[in-house]
Amino acid sequence: MENFKSKCIDACLACAIECESCATHCIGMNDKEHLKCIALCRDCADICALCARFEARGSAFTKALCKLCAEICNACAAECEKLSAHGCCKSCAAACKKCAEACAAM
Repeated sequence: MENFKSKCIDACLACAIECESCATHCIGMNDKEHLKCIALCRDCADICALCARFEARGSAFTKALCKLCAEICNACAAECEKLSAHGCCKSCAAACKKCAEACAAM
């Protein structure tokens, strides 16, 4: 279980970083096409960072939070895939999928 825990923490932190980067890039594009992407990336970054912290401290609520994290990561991945012509969105979608898988395994 420790290996799953470590993989989940690593995937969550990597996803949070990708989502923050993607949101920042999309904000700079300043068009309505990216508004949903920005909102989902910000939500995803926050839940991933929180999930990593809960996982690291062994919170009793980790399982429930991982389930929600996976749901938000999947939603973010789906939105970013729509904009995958942009490199940041493509990278973000991949990180979100990896994180969703790691959280689901918990």
